[in-house]
Amino acid sequence: MNSSVILKGGSAHEVYSQLKALILGFEIYPGSRVTESELAERFGVSRTPVREALQRLQLEGYLTVRPKQGCFIREIDIEEIDEHYQVRIALEMCALEVACTHMPDKAIRELARKWDPARQPKTRVDVEAMAELDESFHIALAEGGGNLVLADYLARINHAIHIIRRLDFTDNQRVDLTYKEHYAICQHLLKRDIVSAQQALTQHIRRSQLAAKTITLEQLSRARSKSRRVARSV
Repeated sequence: MNSSVILKGGSAHEVYSQLKALILGFEIYPGSRVTESELAERFGVSRTPVREALQRLQLEGYLTVRPKQGCFIREIDIEEIDEHYQVRIALEMCALEVACTHMPDKAIRELARKWDPARQPKTRVDVEAMAELDESFHIALAEGGGNLVLADYLARINHAIHIIRRLDFTDNQRVDLTYKEHYAICQHLLKRDIVSAQQALTQHIRRSQLAAKTITLEQLSRARSKSRRVARSV
């Protein structure tokens, strides 16, 4: 989104959507301080919808409020995200083992059907929608084994890394590969081959992590350079 867009009386939801897009696109640099008055002027709205949008984004973890300092866009800590991925893989391996034992063939076939590369939509879905689809696959494996506590923990981890994980789906080739890898994992499960399934899933997550991490660092570098250019021109 162009940062100069004015909503002219937009609702809190519209402000939320536009501001979230700016954050996810690193157009507002991580760690930056934002104020209600500045955002209200930027979007051409009153402070009330801005305040509601900021509260929602705070609940979702995209910004933090520091007493007597203001609102700050969430920092991107690559090392911390790597640690979240370590936990994610451990949870996914456990979920896969439970699914391999308890998930019915019918449920696995239905999941495989959704991710069959031959049935992949010809029209690309947007990045956010694809990220949600991908997360639903992994949650379905956890839920398929019947351990809802495990599925809940996995959902929390997914939320913590969503800001960079979604970037994996800005590349069409990565989207194609996701369908193939998800489908292959389902085939291993149907054979009740836990070793092959876990190996395939680990490789899948590691490839996704590397792709998302690389894109994140590139975007942060571009955003930092842009911020410096703007600062010099002021």
